[in-house]
Amino acid sequence: MRFSDKFQMALSSLIKRKLRTLLTVMGVMIGVAAIVTMMGLGEGLNRQSMEMIEEFGGMRTINVRQGNAPGDSKTDAQTTQYMLTDQTIEDLKKIDHVQSVDPELSLNVIGKAGRYTFYNYLTGMPLESLKDKRWEMAEGDWPSERDELKIVYGNMIRQDFTDSSGKYPYFESGITPEYDMMNSPVYIIYDAAGYEAYKNQGSSGADASADPAGTAASGSGDVTVKSPPKKHLVPTAGILAGGDEEWYEYSYGTYCDIEKLKKVLKKEFKNKVIPGQPVRKNGKPYNEFFYTQLDVEVDDSENVAAVQRIIKDMGYDASSNSEWIEQEKQTARSRQAMLGGIGAVSLIVAAIGIANTMMMSIYERTKEIGVMKVLGCALRDIQQLFLVEAGLIGLAGGVTGLLLSVIAGAVINKITDAKTTVIPVWMYPVSIIFAILVSMIAGYAPSKRAMRLSALEAIRSN
Repeated sequence: MRFSDKFQMALSSLIKRKLRTLLTVMGVMIGVAAIVTMMGLGEGLNRQSMEMIEEFGGMRTINVRQGNAPGDSKTDAQTTQYMLTDQTIEDLKKIDHVQSVDPELSLNVIGKAGRYTFYNYLTGMPLESLKDKRWEMAEGDWPSERDELKIVYGNMIRQDFTDSSGKYPYFESGITPEYDMMNSPVYIIYDAAGYEAYKNQGSSGADASADPAGTAASGSGDVTVKSPPKKHLVPTAGILAGGDEEWYEYSYGTYCDIEKLKKVLKKEFKNKVIPGQPVRKNGKPYNEFFYTQLDVEVDDSENVAAVQRIIKDMGYDASSNSEWIEQEKQTARSRQAMLGGIGAVSLIVAAIGIANTMMMSIYERTKEIGVMKVLGCALRDIQQLFLVEAGLIGLAGGVTGLLLSVIAGAVINKITDAKTTVIPVWMYPVSIIFAILVSMIAGYAPSKRAMRLSALEAIRSN
């Protein structure tokens, strides 16, 4: 018997029993839809987790900070042995799988915007690195290489504003202070410690010790602040996108071109210690800059852990999202297995329905089976006839279930306004093939019974 004959006979049998076939197909449809939707939900949640990790520094980025110098450091070289310098950048670039190394230089600054004051951590990075982050701008843009020092502010920077009394208007009233930082002047004080010391000195009505240029760190003793540190008018290049309540990693940040920042700091603190920078044993400043952090970009997330170990072995403190990523992957696998298991229950119930349908079909077609055997049909052909019938039920249920899951996923994404459900392309053929296999497995026992029926008893049955 040709396969086309088996297919035609199986299809004809299913059409004759429309209601039973429809109910059985619906069982498979619901089972497939449940599995695909649940797996799609797990995949969507997994991708959201990965996107969140990407926003918090990426899956291929290692954050390197200075290591601990020997406790008995007696020389300047020992003190700065594990600090981050331009030489460190060159050394890290030589490691296999490292694509780039970008420095970060941060220091505390004080901003003056009209009647408001704000305290912030100004971070300088290579301009291209800042642009590569692809942060959206609400106003303005990143500065160009030709510009003098310009600053880009996070969307929540105004929530840190304090008024003349030292209170935070936002935290007092919940209303963000109004100040057009793009078009109104913003002054920056690079010597935050000196400013605070001068202010406290004036409020106490007596001299006070301060460290406006990092002299206390050098061990040269206390100094008296005779005049307030200079404030500089620094143009605003842009304001990063986001509302007053939309938090992003950059929301409270202040960013600028690291090369322009270094140039300004050298000029501002000429022959003095720059705040946040180490000093020699004799109290004098170093000629080079020591960076706050280095961002090491690895060619593939699979190589992050290995590169991170190498950097740690070099004596530096290295951290990445690799542990978080692995934990998220394990959570995602467990979550998808659980969701898939929930959906599989429906398909198991559908398989029982298929077995019942096929068994009932055999009872109803006993005489037909007997005639086929008398006419010389091979036992395997009879078995395959019923397996094709079960496979057709699985095919119909798989296709309709897949369509239902696509519709359900679209509805969920519309309601949540996010890609909560993501059905991978590979799941489309796999879900249909899986439905056909489950259906054929469910129909295997009934097909074996049909094959073993006695031809004489089958013909004599009513």
